[in-house]
Amino acid sequence: MQDQPIEDEGAADRDFVASLEKGLLVIEAFDASRPRLTLSDVAKLTGITRAAARRYLLTLTKLGYAEFDGRYFSLTPRILRLGYAYLSSASLSAQVQPLLERISEETGESSSAAILDGDDIVYIARSATRRIMSIGLGVGSRLPAHCTALGRAILAYQPEDALRAYLQRIRLEARTPKTITDKAAFQAALDATRAKGYAIVNEELEYGLRSIAVPVVQKTGRVTIALNLSAQAGRISAEEMEERFLPLLRSASETLRYML
Repeated sequence: MQDQPIEDEGAADRDFVASLEKGLLVIEAFDASRPRLTLSDVAKLTGITRAAARRYLLTLTKLGYAEFDGRYFSLTPRILRLGYAYLSSASLSAQVQPLLERISEETGESSSAAILDGDDIVYIARSATRRIMSIGLGVGSRLPAHCTALGRAILAYQPEDALRAYLQRIRLEARTPKTITDKAAFQAALDATRAKGYAIVNEELEYGLRSIAVPVVQKTGRVTIALNLSAQAGRISAEEMEERFLPLLRSASETLRYML
């Protein structure tokens, strides 16, 4: 029997489980910069009451998804089951990984693939030849889309209404003094990215880091994924990136285009 269509907004609201939403917000409060949080921290970050936050945290602890040392809560490796359920059912990461490994082997630099999730990019595949950032990156890592080459390579190709909504709600937080924080300048950067077909970000995410990214334009014309190469800014110029790396990224992008 076919699923029954949702007839109106009221029906959709009745099907919405607010407690599940809050439980997921509690999980998402933890990240690489906040691996350990107090009850008060979680309540503040999620906007829910301390009493509710306590119930969700203790439930996660009882189920083995979190642990508590008497003051701080932290997630346990069991939480990886939630992400693995997606990764194991999606062929995209498996299709991209060999392309990234080939690129990294030829260049000696780290390469990545990411998708857009909300206002962040999420890494779905990565081939790291060396550590060039202060934080470790892996599959599932999240970074702000606005100050990454991967994010701009995807954002530049989004429909006008989606991009307009993004620009209205986003706060262009400065990660370094070089980060573009003016929305008009940011729009111009996206326009330039679309005109050139690639994005270069120079030390806007982190000092000493330079990155180049290309979109993967699917046969339908949609862009949901981008590929990049990153290197230490002191070792390679933007011009050299364009000359050496761009052809490899474009070739991989074109290959992936017909695989999606």
